[in-house]
Amino acid sequence: MKPLAIFGGTFDPVHLGHLSVAWEAAELLDADVCLMPASVPPHRPPPMASAAQRVAMLRAALQGQSRLTLDTRELERSGPSYTIDTLIELRAEQGDRPLLLLIGADAFAGLPSWHRWRELFEVAHVGVLSRPGVEAELSDELQHVISGRRVEDVSVLHHTMAGKLIELAVTPLEISATRIRELLAEGRDPRYLLPAGLFDDPGLLAPYRS
Repeated sequence: MKPLAIFGGTFDPVHLGHLSVAWEAAELLDADVCLMPASVPPHRPPPMASAAQRVAMLRAALQGQSRLTLDTRELERSGPSYTIDTLIELRAEQGDRPLLLLIGADAFAGLPSWHRWRELFEVAHVGVLSRPGVEAELSDELQHVISGRRVEDVSVLHHTMAGKLIELAVTPLEISATRIRELLAEGRDPRYLLPAGLFDDPGLLAPYRS
């Protein structure tokens, strides 16, 4: 059974950097990837676009393919979006299917600040999305927890449900959602930074226009 990988974020708005990384991870892992927008992210300011607006943008962006899917469960949950709660819920639904949390290298370095972070490895693997030549410094506490969990062979993830750590060197697209929001507020057109589907309906980008 193919692993199910979870790629979270605010997606405010979803852009080509998000999609290219998710797609490349799907190919490297031979996995299905679901994009999971966060409702109230504990570590950053609230999104500018509403939950419904971000879902509409994601649906438009994901048209025409089936490998990347959308999961809105965190938007339907009240309170902060804690990753451990989502993974426990998915584990109950997916049974023995391997689960994998995709996370950027910088965010992974900050994992000890996450809610019940040690429990993540009990219910899922962790895939660290790294850029070639860039290494984040990890705390001694995190180094201790991941000791013995690293694997390089993707097939290991297909035969175990959880508990491993794999580093995935992905092609970086240096696209900033903040900069996109600034461009839209200035009335400019970030045509090749966003999925083409977002331009089919002028109302999709309305939250960011002045």
